[in-house]
Amino acid sequence: ARLDRVKNMTGLVEMYGRNPRLQELVNLVVVCGDHGKVSKDKEEQAEFKKMFDLIEQYNLIGHIRWISAQMNRVRNGELYRYICDMKGAFVQPAFYEAFGLTVIEAMTCGLPTFATAYGGPAEIIVHGVSGYHIDPYQNDKASALLVDFFGKCQEDPSHWNKISQGGLQRIEEKYTWKLYSERLMTLSGVYRFWKYVSNLDRRETRRYLEMLYALKYRKMAATVPLAVEGETSGK
Repeated sequence: ARLDRVKNMTGLVEMYGRNPRLQELVNLVVVCGDHGKVSKDKEEQAEFKKMFDLIEQYNLIGHIRWISAQMNRVRNGELYRYICDMKGAFVQPAFYEAFGLTVIEAMTCGLPTFATAYGGPAEIIVHGVSGYHIDPYQNDKASALLVDFFGKCQEDPSHWNKISQGGLQRIEEKYTWKLYSERLMTLSGVYRFWKYVSNLDRRETRRYLEMLYALKYRKMAATVPLAVEGETSGK
C-alpha cells in the first residue's frame, strides 16, 4: 500500500510495539511506501517520519522488516506464500477499506487473516471461522487477539491449519472468478429481461426527462428570448 494515514500502517507498528508478548511470538513484516524516493505528499511524509520514530521508540530493530510497496503481482504472491509457509498471518489494519483485495489475496494463499471491521473485509471474513475482524481504533484489543491466536497456534499447531482452511473455504464459496462470472451473467440476463418488459423504448428514462423538463427547464425556456430572423440586421 501507499503510506497513507487511512491505511493505518503506522498504527499496526505501534500496536506491535506496545505489546511485548506479541514481539516474543512473532516478527513483523510491513510492506508499504517507497524507500527509493522522497514522497511529495505531505501526509505520506508525516507517516514516513512517524514510522521511523515508532521503530526507534519501541526498539523494534531485529523484530521488524519494512519492505517498499510491491507492484509486481508475482512477487506479491511469493510474499504471501512465504509468510504462509512460516505459519504467519496477514493483518490489514486500515481505518476503512472499501472492498479489501489484499484480504482476498491473502486468504486465497491460505494465510490466516486479520482485517479491519470497517468496510468490505467485515463481509469477506466470518469472524473466528475464516479469519478475524479487528478494530483499528482499539489497538490493545487487536494486539490481544493476535496474541491469543499465535498463543493457541503455539500450543496446538492444528489451530493455524483450521483458520487457514476456513479462509480457503470462504474464498471457494464466495470469491472465485467462476462465481463472479456466473453472477455477472445472471445480472446481464436480468438487464436483458428488464429491457424486454420495458418494450425496449426506455420509458423510465423518458418519464424522468419529461418530469425534469416540466419542473425545471420549461419555465427557464419561457424566459429566454428567441432570436427572430432579421433582428440582428436591423430590419
